[in-house]
Amino acid sequence: MTQALLALEDGTVFWGKPFGALGETFGEVVFNTNLTGYQEVLTDPSYKGQIVTMTYPLIGNYGINDADLESVHPQVEGFIVKEGSKQASNWRAQYGLEEWLQRHGLVGIQSLDTRALTRHLRTRGAMRGAISTTDLDPDRLIARVHTSPGLIGRDLVCEVTCDGPYTWTAGEWCWPQGYAKGIAASRERSHVVAYDFGIKRNILRKLVNSGCDVTVVPASTTAAAALQLNPDGIFLSNGPGDPEGVPYAIEAVRQLIGVKPIFGICLGHQILGLAFGGKTYKLKFGHRGGNQPVMHLPTHRVEITAQNHGFAVDADSLPAEVEVTHLNLNDRTVEGMRHRELPVFSVQYHPEASPGPHDSWYLFERFRAMLGEQTTERNRVQRDPGLLARP
Repeated sequence: MTQALLALEDGTVFWGKPFGALGETFGEVVFNTNLTGYQEVLTDPSYKGQIVTMTYPLIGNYGINDADLESVHPQVEGFIVKEGSKQASNWRAQYGLEEWLQRHGLVGIQSLDTRALTRHLRTRGAMRGAISTTDLDPDRLIARVHTSPGLIGRDLVCEVTCDGPYTWTAGEWCWPQGYAKGIAASRERSHVVAYDFGIKRNILRKLVNSGCDVTVVPASTTAAAALQLNPDGIFLSNGPGDPEGVPYAIEAVRQLIGVKPIFGICLGHQILGLAFGGKTYKLKFGHRGGNQPVMHLPTHRVEITAQNHGFAVDADSLPAEVEVTHLNLNDRTVEGMRHRELPVFSVQYHPEASPGPHDSWYLFERFRAMLGEQTTERNRVQRDPGLLARP
């Protein structure tokens, strides 16, 4: 059988077997601690530029289905597992995992010690690497890793954002109808413009189910163009890479602060922090998985959260008018913030889960409540356009 080689930039190599397509791929090697949810991980645009190691030893046992993908195709650069299941056993499965990886040309490796790899990354930090089934010379592959691009300062958002604005209408999946189209018509709905920095589909579903009509716009959309869509609020999505690599997004958000209510998640949270005048920094090995404990500081309530990020907001760099609201209990990094006076807040983690716990779904309802005053006024003007001309 063909061998596969994983080479890291510090000179460490792991031998294994191919899992997925043959070939080679380069990226930052990271690890994810989820027990399930591999297809959501594989299709999360936040992983663009990264080779993902799953720490759970058996991956692929329930297969892949098109309905639960977080984007239209795999976004990771490569995939590392201890053992890839040879059989998919689930009534919703449409493909086996390896079959699906091959269909999309995604290079992976299995039959290596993922526990040793994870311990190495925790000690040395996430680093550039390569998986190859074609070049099996360790020295040559390591040398090529050294010439591959890193994440610092790199704009990966431009590779995953949408090409143009579109409307999203699907709500959450439920038996037996599948993904619902919106929610009860009796609720007054808000219009949200969602910036696509690499947005996951389940975020859009949660917004719809919370009572929002959603227009998704490309990451390069200016503040003026977003406001021309007459939204009640602005949503800033997750996405890949270094937030300092997208200065155009930071500038747009800076101009939107104080104009409309804003809710940010993950990269959107980091971009908001930079727009406030704060700073961000790269974590040693990041947070990726569904078991991160986060404390809501005003109430001391602890949430178990889903996370996927390698950068964080520097709490000491934030201006006085911005309050840190959530803290990671493992390493004390910033997990949430809000403006003390304006309707603007964000979290570093993923309240939409998919995969992960549902402790933080309340944040979508909080955003919807924040939009209420804007929505009521917009609807009032639509019913009586003459209001705009009255003193």
